[in-house]
Amino acid sequence: MTTRMKERFLNEITPALMQKFNYSTVMQVPKIEKVVINMGVGDAVSNSKVLDSAVADMQLIAGQKPVITRAKKSIAGFKLRENMPIGVKVTLRGERMYYFLDKLFNITLPRVRDFHGVSTKAFDGRGNYTLGLKEQLIFPEIEYDKVDKVRGMDIVIVTTAKTDEESRELLAQLGMPFAK
Repeated sequence: MTTRMKERFLNEITPALMQKFNYSTVMQVPKIEKVVINMGVGDAVSNSKVLDSAVADMQLIAGQKPVITRAKKSIAGFKLRENMPIGVKVTLRGERMYYFLDKLFNITLPRVRDFHGVSTKAFDGRGNYTLGLKEQLIFPEIEYDKVDKVRGMDIVIVTTAKTDEESRELLAQLGMPFAK
């Protein structure tokens, strides 16, 4: 399944991008470097067991063990101390990254209620794309009955593209469902 996306990238997408942006070598064509999935768990401040279910959900979604993120500063208003665990994140590269993107574009995003495509304005100016999801239930691996709390997550797609236009074209060619 993932090799299909990689082969399509090499055989179809690379020549199309080379022609559109007038690249002189194949090495100039932008590629996807990594995908970072981050889930903030603010409830972990009061109940540390909440973090365990977030880790389990993230492991099912990404297919890889997540890293627990910790607070950098103490914030008294949130009852937060420095170094307290407050979230989980996963960085995907290589085969797992292509597998996750294929699943995200073709299975997961179409399952979102009232889905009309993802925003074209979520680029950061350097060719990276950030997507926020409101619930983890849209992933097929997550069983509805076993979810203790609905949590959102951020998905950052990091590319080697220099501009947002190059990155947008790359993601569109890979099959990302942008809003019309």
